[in-house]
Amino acid sequence: MSGHGQHDHGDHEDHETHEHDRGLSYDFPVLARRRMIRLLAGASLVPLVGCTADDDPASSSAAASGTPSSDTAASSSASECATIPNETAGPYPADGSNGVNVLKESGVVRGDIRSSFGNSAGGTAEGVPLTVTLTIVDAASGCGTPKAGAAVYLWHCDRAGDYSLYTEGVTDENYLRGVQETDDKGQVTFTSIFPGCYTGRWPHIHFEVYGSLEDATAATSITNTSQLAFPKDVCDTVYATDGYSRSVENLGELSLDSDMIFSDGYDHQLAAMEGSADKGYTATLTVPV
Repeated sequence: MSGHGQHDHGDHEDHETHEHDRGLSYDFPVLARRRMIRLLAGASLVPLVGCTADDDPASSSAAASGTPSSDTAASSSASECATIPNETAGPYPADGSNGVNVLKESGVVRGDIRSSFGNSAGGTAEGVPLTVTLTIVDAASGCGTPKAGAAVYLWHCDRAGDYSLYTEGVTDENYLRGVQETDDKGQVTFTSIFPGCYTGRWPHIHFEVYGSLEDATAATSITNTSQLAFPKDVCDTVYATDGYSRSVENLGELSLDSDMIFSDGYDHQLAAMEGSADKGYTATLTVPV
């Protein structure tokens, strides 16, 4: 399916290094901007002279009683409902930004993304079953309002670490890509397989949020672009199964804290997991936008 059997490991390494070096050039500007934003945010927390909590009777009273003030509660709520971090789409989005565009193809709106569709080669991605549910909520409302009628485009690599439409051997496939409209709960659910771990990146899933299904299938007006990360214990369990042998070595050279994307924080992107390698896993993530 992935075409790895058609060329030796050395050829694959050369190809992967070239492509993922390109990915780093895509990823670094976004990472640098996010770190700068966090530095500025940290600087803004330094209290101004003449405007400390001690000068505010309400704050002093609340502190003395042990009860959070309204300002503190609002700040806590805002922190707990931060907008999902904006991340690079990487070099394999197929959203029209670098030539390839799967979003305008008939059949891309679907829940089961394991097989290719349309005029593709018709292959099916093999691997440990994975169900992904994203809940899109309005960050401005404190995450209390679901974003019904929005749309999500989701994509990821196969268990060999290859991306359909891009990687040699699967350029004629378009599996592991799909679009769905959010329901009244703001949710979308995709049926897929657990992605492999390729050189230089922690296991992840890409997704783009659009204001509507019409926007998504027109490949226009993306509101948010981010990535979902997987917990290490689940990755270790999955990669011990057949078909994921290359991922074991790649994962052993990485950590969430050293990953080029997640190293500056991943609390809001780490999926909650349930299930087993035998029966499959369910990954869930709330996505404030």
